[in-house]
Amino acid sequence: MKITIAIDGPAASGKSTTAAQVARALGYSHLNSGLLYRAITWAAVERDWPLDEEGFDRRLGNLDLSLEPAGFGFRVLVDGTDPGVSLVSPATSAMVSEISARPAVRERVLHLLEREGGRGGVVCDGRDIGTVVFPTAELKVFLVASPEERARRRLLEQGIDPTTEAVREEAARLSARDTFDSGRAVAPLRRAADAIELDTTEMGASEVVQRIVSLALARESRVS
Repeated sequence: MKITIAIDGPAASGKSTTAAQVARALGYSHLNSGLLYRAITWAAVERDWPLDEEGFDRRLGNLDLSLEPAGFGFRVLVDGTDPGVSLVSPATSAMVSEISARPAVRERVLHLLEREGGRGGVVCDGRDIGTVVFPTAELKVFLVASPEERARRRLLEQGIDPTTEAVREEAARLSARDTFDSGRAVAPLRRAADAIELDTTEMGASEVVQRIVSLALARESRVS
């Protein structure tokens, strides 16, 4: 029997990459909640939405946001169009924390995730998956790593030399993001009481994936 796997953790903890690889290994689908938040943020920035609550929520209500199956995951469509690499543009990245903290945005994303992942056989990653989106998920994992290690990984992903100074600056930005995400009023970042915490600071990517796959197979055998 296929289960629901929730993977949470702070920014740059490797959630999305890990979730995608776990989904592929298990033959599951990968639900990347971050893409939905980025899609809404991209639309707001690209179309110059008003930032007051009433105006923003009205534009959000008129937005056609959907998920389309693609391989072992989904791609996000905004009004029928795939924004592609624009989802990770500097303009989108600069606003995604602020936009994703809005109650109307989180509610919209929550409904989409519940609709696509409610039948099981999914690996969903984010910051409130095990606490809000899928609180009854059979397996919950909370990934952590030191700010410095997360900073080093983020810089390498961006093709930037992880010098001592660059790592220090990026680690400070990530720590500030952690504080913001943990302190927000709606769906704050926190570990679910029944989540298994994995500190990946000294772990390789394949080791993290194998650990979660092993946990998932054990949980599958219990519910089958």
